[in-house]
Amino acid sequence: MTLTLPGFDHIRLPGADGVELAAAVGGSGSPVVLLHGFPQTHLMWRLVAERLADEHTVICPDLRGYGASDKPAATDPDVYAKRTMAADVVALAAALGHERFALVGHDRGALVAFRAGLDHPETITHLGILDIVPTLDMWNVLHGASAAVGYHIFLMAQPPGLPEAMIANSADAFFGSFLDAWANDPTAMPQEVRAEYLRASAAAVTSIVADYRASAGIDVVHDQADLDAGSQLAMPVTVVQQDWGAQLGYDAAGVWKAWAPDLDHRLTRAGHFMAEEAPDEIAAAIQELLAR
Repeated sequence: MTLTLPGFDHIRLPGADGVELAAAVGGSGSPVVLLHGFPQTHLMWRLVAERLADEHTVICPDLRGYGASDKPAATDPDVYAKRTMAADVVALAAALGHERFALVGHDRGALVAFRAGLDHPETITHLGILDIVPTLDMWNVLHGASAAVGYHIFLMAQPPGLPEAMIANSADAFFGSFLDAWANDPTAMPQEVRAEYLRASAAAVTSIVADYRASAGIDVVHDQADLDAGSQLAMPVTVVQQDWGAQLGYDAAGVWKAWAPDLDHRLTRAGHFMAEEAPDEIAAAIQELLAR
């Protein structure tokens, strides 16, 4: 049985290009959309969502290619471009009656949120980013031996065929390795939740790889075009991340300041799965963002 958010409604609505997204919706008040990361589903927001639902309408979709959402074949690069995935989110919110909303993303969802902020500045009122740098910057900071931390990014950037076969043949070991290695507090992810992430990811190997492959191709093209045009995020932005700058040798706040003039950049002691390890901290950061 698929795990989801207790007390929330569970719906399917159209995104872009006829793709349907599954989402949990609850609470009341100004809307905030929460986008999950890898290798997870919307379930990662369960603790934060309940903290926000008293004051906000909280919308937690599964990204296209993940969880219970549609998993279209990657027949061209646009199918899993973050531009397309951002359009999914805008369409989903519009179908729920929200023409403007706050958007927070973690990991892969944060890349979608970043693209939505650039492509839809009239729609995204506030932007929250958890534990990434933009795609273009990601490739620039991963170099030398330190890049080994992101080996999966390089693996899934390879042409179709081998990455999918390798991962599918050891799906639980592959996806489970990230759930284990990236958590500072393993107890924050109960066994039934971990099992749900593994089940959902094993059922979505091809689309997950397509999502990552897009970040080695079309997403770079889109980011570079915005960089060349001097595009920036027009809304208030909060970034919460581990101290990747110190680990990989770059100025993380400086990278984000170049894209987001109205920036609140924070470091956390929590691990990568910070919405589960430190839900009070993350919910407070989101609430402070929404008050700006």
